[in-house]
Amino acid sequence: MSDTFAKVNVRILEKEYQVSCPIDERAALLDAAELLNNKMREIRDSGKVMGLDRIAVMAALNITNDFLMARSEGTTIDETVSIRLRNLTERVETALQKGQQMDL
Repeated sequence: MSDTFAKVNVRILEKEYQVSCPIDERAALLDAAELLNNKMREIRDSGKVMGLDRIAVMAALNITNDFLMARSEGTTIDETVSIRLRNLTERVETALQKGQQMDL
């Protein structure tokens, strides 16, 4: 294995996993493993889902849903900001063409 990769041990639901990742992504991997472990514990402790594979699938679905919602909200924010910037740009251009001072 190359020197640019690290073997990282992560613990999820009391089970150890060894994962290889680029050295500069080690912290992100540990954060992801902690998030996954917490989500899986939450699901397991609710008592509504039994079996490690089902818990893992439910955790993956929950995390993916959170990600998609955040991405969608980010897109909406980006679109809103773009529209406002476009409107402000048009107002500035109009004011410059008229040689007037404008209210922002």
